Amino acid sequence: MKVWIRFSWVGFLLSIGWICGAASEVTPRAKEGPVPILASEWGVGRRVPPPQSGSESRWHKSLGLPGARAVVVAVTSTTCPVSGRYGPTWAALEREFSGRGVRFVWVDPVATDSPESLRRWARDLGLKGACLRDEDGRISKALGIRSTAEAFVLDAAMTVHYRGAVDDQYGPGFSRAAPTLRPLVEALEAVLAGGTVETACTTVPGCDLESAAPVAVPRSPTYHGRISRILQQSCVPCHREGGIGPFSLTSLAEVAAHAGMIRKQVTRGAMPPWFAAPPTHGSSPWLNDRSLPAADKADLLAWLDQGRPEGDPSQAPLPRRFLSEWQLGDPDAIVRIPEPVDIPASGVMPYVNLEVPTGFDSDRWVQGWEIRPTARDVVHHVLVFVVPPAGEGKSPRSRRRDGTGHYLAAYAPGYQAVSYPEGWAKHLPAGSKLRFQLHYTPKGRATRDQSALGLKFSKTPPTHEVRVGAVIGPVDIPPGDPDFRVEGRLPVPVAARLMSFMPHMHLRGKSYRYELERPGSAPVTLLDVPRYDFNWQLLYRLAEHVDVPAGSVLKGTAHYDNSAGNPANPDPGRRVPWGEQTDDEMMLGYLEYYLPGVPPGTAVDLRASGERRAASRTFESLDRNRDGRITPDESPSPAQFKAADADANGEVTPDELRAFLKNRGRTRAGTSEARPDSP
Repeated sequence: MKVWIRFSWVGFLLSIGWICGAASEVTPRAKEGPVPILASEWGVGRRVPPPQSGSESRWHKSLGLPGARAVVVAVTSTTCPVSGRYGPTWAALEREFSGRGVRFVWVDPVATDSPESLRRWARDLGLKGACLRDEDGRISKALGIRSTAEAFVLDAAMTVHYRGAVDDQYGPGFSRAAPTLRPLVEALEAVLAGGTVETACTTVPGCDLESAAPVAVPRSPTYHGRISRILQQSCVPCHREGGIGPFSLTSLAEVAAHAGMIRKQVTRGAMPPWFAAPPTHGSSPWLNDRSLPAADKADLLAWLDQGRPEGDPSQAPLPRRFLSEWQLGDPDAIVRIPEPVDIPASGVMPYVNLEVPTGFDSDRWVQGWEIRPTARDVVHHVLVFVVPPAGEGKSPRSRRRDGTGHYLAAYAPGYQAVSYPEGWAKHLPAGSKLRFQLHYTPKGRATRDQSALGLKFSKTPPTHEVRVGAVIGPVDIPPGDPDFRVEGRLPVPVAARLMSFMPHMHLRGKSYRYELERPGSAPVTLLDVPRYDFNWQLLYRLAEHVDVPAGSVLKGTAHYDNSAGNPANPDPGRRVPWGEQTDDEMMLGYLEYYLPGVPPGTAVDLRASGERRAASRTFESLDRNRDGRITPDESPSPAQFKAADADANGEVTPDELRAFLKNRGRTRAGTSEARPDSP
């Protein structure tokens, strides 16, 4: 616990204006609950600057320091109906957490609210914490307050861990009998446990406020005051003892020893690993955006240029704790590959594919999952697919033979766990097996790995089933081509909402772009990855789900570099087909989605099953000019085109393509890696 000197509450608040940062406007919609938004854009993880010396102040007393384990700064108003509804909630939270060392402070930023009304409000609710009026708006300007009913959570070292909504019970135009989401409580529990706040920033469905930009405070970054928090937020999750990073960055000595590499990787944008193009306007749409905010990047590089000043150790953050076991807590079930896999010291290993029975005698709904390798330094990635019971015929789910639809979970460096909100889950049929696809990269010493998948189950059937599909395009890359383009199209037969994306290519992968073509509208880019890196199989999770009307088309466009200029290219002189090994290629645009109004377990899917619809998707991906025929210039394979052109008239019709695929027997719809040969 740090001992704080006395200071003026107004000066203190003005000094912390930069916590909120300059971020794009995010306005809550009238009848929508809190939506997670990118925490780093709103200053989560930064430190409140040191207090100013001076006489004892009411603000200083209100913080309860020293002694408080955490402080909640809550925004209220006696004239906002949303704040009025939240009064009993605030009182209950104070009673629940005050005995655990949490101090509550209420700030009323509405200038016309009378002091007496605020005192009466607090007295009627029995509140014990301080209530402060922001008569001149300086607190609002300093904090960048967006709305009433907004809450800030600070730890004992005055690091901001959360800002956002209390819960989703009340908002303009709506009122629930009880909340379904409680991000403030989750944040407090995480801070008190010394863990990481999973949802660290949300929109706030309160009464919106007009707040000026936070006051800029001139400062020279120091390690303890600023840089250590940037590293904790963006680097230390991987660069720590037991992490997947090649070295630790948890101390000033370690950072200084690797300063050159830090400068290089941060300057070129390679670290932290995040490859989505930045938004052209507004806030980042990605819930898990790892990109280094511009202010953090500028401060980190400036600190390196200025001789890496240490600063005052008393301003250091609390050590960040990382669970040695499961990030999601104790799993409800663990599925482990049966025997350890031997990884040699050197060379290239083929993919390891293993099927493991689950032993579940009833359907399960997976609300969270986590993959834990035992030898993380040599595990490039792990994909896990559901293999439904063969030949059942009774369950409509068993007849879904689209392999991409059975994708369950993935592990890649920096990405190993996902939890879905209450009401969303993936289906795991009774009697299923799980197929582990493991890719190992030897690192100079022989070792063994026995990866495991931890599963958290929903206690009740979800409201929405999380489903998985993919945009797929035919792959046949000519030798030496530095920018070969492959396009895939996925018609959408029913209304859906998109949740996340995961593009997948191999060593020649150069870029990938998802687009949405709604009926009668111009294409809209959903995700653009201009610099694809096979070493990082990243999942891009949307903060707000995207509506996809029936009749839309999801489009994927991939580019490949098969030239000698690609240093990762294993053989520029080779024509590259579709294949699961890294020296072959794939074009997969995975996506997670759900179908509003469709009961979970219903066999309705964005991916059609059967050879007819598989052929239809392939035909649409090749027929670029949409004239109902495939011509030689639209075909990536002259030999396959000739075989499919049954009447030898120089064009392939849908029926000819369907017959070609059927005769070839290459539909292979039951696996995710196989791709029908295309003319």
